[in-house]
Formats: sequence, C-alpha cells, structure tokens
Amino acid sequence: MESKIYAIPLGKMTGTVNEASLPWHLFDHIVTCLSDFLHEQKLQDQNLPLGFTFSFPVRQISLDSAIIQRFTKGFNIVDGVGEDVVELLKAALDRRQDIKVNVCAVLNDTVGTLMSCAWKNQTCKIGLIIGTGTNACYVERIENVEMFESKTNKSYVIINTENPAFGDDGKLEFVLTEFDKEVDSNSINKGQQMLIVLKLIKENEMFGGTSSDLFNTQYLFETKYMSDIESEEADKWEKMYKILMGLDMGHGNEQDFVNLRYIVEVLSRRAAALVSACMVTLINKMDFNPVTIGVDGTLYKLHPNFRRMMLEYIGKFVKKGIKSVMSVVQYTLQAEG
Repeated sequence: MESKIYAIPLGKMTGTVNEASLPWHLFDHIVTCLSDFLHEQKLQDQNLPLGFTFSFPVRQISLDSAIIQRFTKGFNIVDGVGEDVVELLKAALDRRQDIKVNVCAVLNDTVGTLMSCAWKNQTCKIGLIIGTGTNACYVERIENVEMFESKTNKSYVIINTENPAFGDDGKLEFVLTEFDKEVDSNSINKGQQMLIVLKLIKENEMFGGTSSDLFNTQYLFETKYMSDIESEEADKWEKMYKILMGLDMGHGNEQDFVNLRYIVEVLSRRAAALVSACMVTLINKMDFNPVTIGVDGTLYKLHPNFRRMMLEYIGKFVKKGIKSVMSVVQYTLQAEG
C-alpha cells in the first residue's frame, strides 16, 4: 500500500473572518495534496470512494455529514466552525475538478484507529491517538448513552471522548504547574491544552543564564526532540547537541545536557501518566475482558519509553485481575485478564 505525508502550512491553520482565512483555503490545500498523490499513482481518472478522517471535534449528523464544533492542535479557523466538513471538502473538490473522488464517509481519527485494529483483533474496544494531540474513543453499551436518539437494534455505539480538553472544567488544577499556566496563556486553545528551561535560564541555573531568540520562540522546540533526547544512551549527547545547535544554544555544558534530559524525562512520564489515567478510566468503565487498545500517532510510535510507561501505569490502576501487555499487532496496546 502506497502512502505519503503532506505538511499543512502555518498560514492555513489559523485566522479570523476574512478572505485569507476562509475555511476552504485549508480544504483547497487538502484537495491539492490529494490530487498530487493521485496523479503520482496515475489514479486521477478513476472514480474513487473516499473516507475522510477529520481529527477535530464535530457533531456527527450521518455517515457523510459532520458539523465542525471547534478546532484544536494549533488550528483556529473561526470561519469553519458550524460548517459541514464533508461539504467543505466536496466544494474544494468541485473547484479543482481534476480528480474523480466521492466522499462517502467522515470519521474521527480515533474511530479510524479503533476500526483498523478491530478488523484483525475483535477485542479492540478503544482507539487512542498520541501524536500532535491526544484523543480516544471507546465502545459503550447503547443503554448508557442518553444522548443517542436513533432507533437501532445494535447493542453498542462508539463514543469519541474528545479528551484533548481533559481538565478544561478545572478538575486537573491540582496537577498544573506555573509552566503549564504560562504555556496555556499563550495558547491558541486556551484552557484546553495546557516553561521550565526558560525559567532556569533566567535564574542562571542553566546555559549560563543565556538563551537565544530561536530557543525563546514558541513551538520551535518540537516534541520529536524529546524522543530524540530520550532515545540516546546515557552520557551520549550527540543528538541533544545537534538539536541545541539548531536552536543557537550550542554554548551549553554537560551539566546543562544532564538537566535538560531530566526535564524531558519528567515531562514524558507525566504525559504518559495522564494518558494512562484516561485509558484506565475507560477500561474500568467498559468492564470488558480482555480489552485491546488500538494506538496510533507519531509520539507513541517514536518515543522510546512512552509505551513502557503507559503499560506500567495501566497495569497499576486497572481493576484487579487485569494485566496489561503489548500485542504484536501493529501499534496495539492490549490489556487482558
């Protein structure tokens, strides 16, 4: 199976209500990428059905209709809220008219992950994304879903939890640090997705009290750097030094490297603990046994310790008699009794 990853330019991720930020600019970009791929594969003249994975909160109306409720993960396109994501994509396809694509379905990325895993493993009851953001969906007994109004003889329904906003009601206030609050104050998605090194530099505890414009710039210290730093052997600093040189921070000494690695490890462990808390809550609520968690996302795939830490926390807090293991199936986290 052929695949290709396309980047979304920052200019198409945010904006206010004006021509430059209208939502179809984002969808035009998506269709441009789709057209490029189909032409590469020489499929531009074939009539192709399309399933569209949309990883933002929507109100699902039908299999091929979903109303955008809000944007997350650094996206903030005001014009798009309240619009039907499928209609926006269809309109972009109509404007281009060089490929023959029929949008048949729209679904959240967590649901796609769950379905992909369940295709081969019927014990999969949770779909989990750990990448740019995190989110999960799970299988719920239909009698427990008060908002589900459709008449059906099915026993279960998939619930998209939208846990990127986990804690937006203040329930996680007890775990927030001053650094979380500072990051959140400058976030596009305030109160939903909540700067340790910069403070230590200001206090002359790291890097000789000297920072750089690049290091001070929001979002330039990428999450993938944490994976690179933790994947390096103890007392080896080649990857870290390369990262810091790219951020004009090559003046650090070995103690700075030790401190930075420790900070990265602490942040990674806390992230794994919070995601695991969500998983434990769902596993204990569903009360299936065994339960397989289908997992996707670059952070989970590339971070050297995230899987191990999640298994540690899940194994510690699930109901008695349930142990957590990793399935051999592609990126699948499994908890079974």
